[in-house]
Amino acid sequence: MTEPPDPQFETATSTRIVFGAGEVKHLGPLVRKFGGSHVLFVTDPGLVKAGHAGQAIDLLRAAGLEVAVFDAVRPNPTTRDVEACLEIARRHPIDFFVALGGGSAIDAAKGCNFLLTNGGSISDYRGHGKVATPLLPLIAIPTTAGTGSEVQSFALIADEQTHMKMACGDASAAPRAAILDPRLATTQPRSVIAASGIDAIAHAVESCVATNATDESRAFANASFARSARNFERVLIDAGDVDAQGQMLLAASMAGISIEKSMLGIAHSMANPLTAHFDVVHGVAVGLMLPHVVEFNAGDSGAAEHYCGLARAGGVAEGASGLAAAVRRWLRAGGLPGSLDALGVPREALPTLAGEAAAQWTARFNPRRVAAGDLLHLYQQAYR
Repeated sequence: MTEPPDPQFETATSTRIVFGAGEVKHLGPLVRKFGGSHVLFVTDPGLVKAGHAGQAIDLLRAAGLEVAVFDAVRPNPTTRDVEACLEIARRHPIDFFVALGGGSAIDAAKGCNFLLTNGGSISDYRGHGKVATPLLPLIAIPTTAGTGSEVQSFALIADEQTHMKMACGDASAAPRAAILDPRLATTQPRSVIAASGIDAIAHAVESCVATNATDESRAFANASFARSARNFERVLIDAGDVDAQGQMLLAASMAGISIEKSMLGIAHSMANPLTAHFDVVHGVAVGLMLPHVVEFNAGDSGAAEHYCGLARAGGVAEGASGLAAAVRRWLRAGGLPGSLDALGVPREALPTLAGEAAAQWTARFNPRRVAAGDLLHLYQQAYR
């Protein structure tokens, strides 16, 4: 295949990115700059224990800001998390949100923001652009290099009863700023580094070949993948490697921008039912399915060409097969499962999973059109 031409484009994002070790120190002045005075600070118990939450709260209060705290976000936040956050928000005159954590904390803050500003329930905002009143400003501080939610206008919130995820988006939901401070990522457990890193890799790979992809989005996807390919194993070996953590944070944000400007595919639509039914960590689920999806999508000549571009950008073996092999190598390096049976998923559940995966909205943007039977075959391939 021929080398693709250099893309030509102009780009703009609605999120200001502040990057560098120690840059969280600018949090208070940034909130002030965007007009905040009464902040709802959203985080999770792990970051409270690590001391990062206390540091950020101190920075906010040192800037003269009033701060209310919701620090009970769970992984894969549901409508219950959002309602609990909203209960805190309604007790205070909130005019600004700050979220510290992985995608769960950031998405929970966005979900609370939808309800605080516009009322109703999360399901009312499924889709995009369904708010009447713009959301309050948000600053996101990711402590994992995974979801890219810090630069996106969508929140993924699961229904508490069915555990199926709802994507709720609005232009005003995009954070005003994202502070990428790699020092905050150095205390992650290795399992979190592995799952979130694979998630970022999957975002770059899927958004690069999505039917809505453009030269602009692919430029971000390729830049993201190049950084992940060179630094993922470094952070697995040494979580305290600030340079490598910084590159992974940049990779995750770049992939997030690529998603925002394109979309995802069936690795994500197949991951969501696994999380809903068997509580599989999202990054684990999407990473397990990704090599099978790459090999399947390589049957589309356009996707195959873009996979070649990704492989070259990341310095991995040529083509879709080399890309799939690299993902499998990274799964092994991270100690992540390589098959569905290793996760305890019963074989008889596969048809149900396939039917639900086919109904997921990201499946519509896959470069090859799929039906439930195609997805069942892919689940079966992953069951060994």
